[in-house]
Amino acid sequence: MFQLLRIHQYIKNLFVFAPLVFSFNFNQEDTINTIFVFILFSLLASSIYIFNDLMDIQEDKKHPTKKFRPLASGKVSKGSAKLLIVILSSISLTVASFISVNLFFILLFYFLLNLAYSIKLKHITIVDIFIIATGFVLRLFAGNSVLDTSLSMWIIIMTFLLALFLAIAKRRDDVLLSSQGKATRKNIDGYNLEFVNATMIFMAGVIVVSYILYTVSS
Repeated sequence: MFQLLRIHQYIKNLFVFAPLVFSFNFNQEDTINTIFVFILFSLLASSIYIFNDLMDIQEDKKHPTKKFRPLASGKVSKGSAKLLIVILSSISLTVASFISVNLFFILLFYFLLNLAYSIKLKHITIVDIFIIATGFVLRLFAGNSVLDTSLSMWIIIMTFLLALFLAIAKRRDDVLLSSQGKATRKNIDGYNLEFVNATMIFMAGVIVVSYILYTVSS
C-alpha cells in the first residue's frame, strides 16, 4: 500500500516551492503555507498515480519493470486502491478549500485533467506530453496561490519547456523498449525514435534560446 503512493515521485512536487524561492521572501507564514501546499499536492498526486495504475494494470503486467507495481503484481486489491483514491483526493481538496479558493480550483483542475489523461488523453500523441508539462506549471500556480506575489512569464515558460523536454525523454525510453521487442504501453503508438530524437534536439534548442532571452531581459 505504501509503494502504491509512489512517494519517490513527490520530488516533482517541489516545484510548488519555486514561487516562494524566487520571491526571495522567506517569511514564516508563506513558508508554512507552501509546505501545506506541497503536502496536499502530493496526496492528490498519489491518488492520480493509483488511478493510473488501476487503468494500466494489464499493460503494466507486460512491462519489464512496471509489472512489479503493487496492483499489477496483485499485492494490493482493486477495492483497496479505489478506497485510497477517494480518501486521499477528499482530504487534499477539502483542506485546500479552507486554505485558499484559488488553491482548491487549481488542485481540482489538476485532478480532473489527470483523470482525463489516465482514461483517454494519454493515448493521443503529442497531447499526452503537453498534459504532463501542464501539470508542472499547475504546481507553480498552486505554490503561488498562497503568496502575495505574481508569477513571472519566464518562470512559467521555462518550467513548461523543461517539463516538455523531460516528457519527451520519457517517451523515448518507452520507444527504445518497444524497439527491443519489449511490450510497453499504447501511448507510444504515435511515436518513433527518429521523431522523438529530432523533437528532443529541437526542444533543447528552444530551452537554451528561451533562457538566453530571460537572462538579457529587464
